[in-house]
Amino acid sequence: MIESVLAKKNYSAKTKITVKSLISAGLVALAVILPQIIHAAFGSAGGVQWLPMYLPVLLGGCLLGWTWGLGVGIASPVVSFLITLAFGNPMPAAARLPFMIAELAVFAAVSGLFTEKIAANGWMAFPAVLLAQVAGRTTFMLLVLIFQSVTPFTPAQIWSQIQTGLLALVLQAVIVPFAVMGLRMLLNRDRND
Repeated sequence: MIESVLAKKNYSAKTKITVKSLISAGLVALAVILPQIIHAAFGSAGGVQWLPMYLPVLLGGCLLGWTWGLGVGIASPVVSFLITLAFGNPMPAAARLPFMIAELAVFAAVSGLFTEKIAANGWMAFPAVLLAQVAGRTTFMLLVLIFQSVTPFTPAQIWSQIQTGLLALVLQAVIVPFAVMGLRMLLNRDRND
């Protein structure tokens, strides 16, 4: 969606890269900060219940497209892990990190595939987010099934965590599309002025 707006305003390639880089950095920062806030407010179980890192990654996919969104999806858990590791309590935990990288990469890539459709019709953010959520959570479960002999997670444990986070997924399936549609309206209004 951002690419479409920048192209219509005839911005240079350098400006497009700068804008996308700034948005990506902001979303990764949000993906690091939101879990800290949730964990402070709701304890260690808050992350599984509210899935705070998912929201900025879904926004990244919808706004930036699959390539830049993929970068946000991969960078978010890695940056969060490295920053929080420096303070002695890495989030996500090391055992969970590879699974979250894969899951969030799928979230961003799938939602990002819809970015041109979202630019044309903001309501397309709803199927983008829903499909991304299903694909991402399915990816996590499949990876646990494949690697269950070498991971501390069991499919039953992950299924339980998926059920625990259902409310957060539903809320994000509403919040993210409306945020994207609101931003789309603002950007289109500025373009028409």
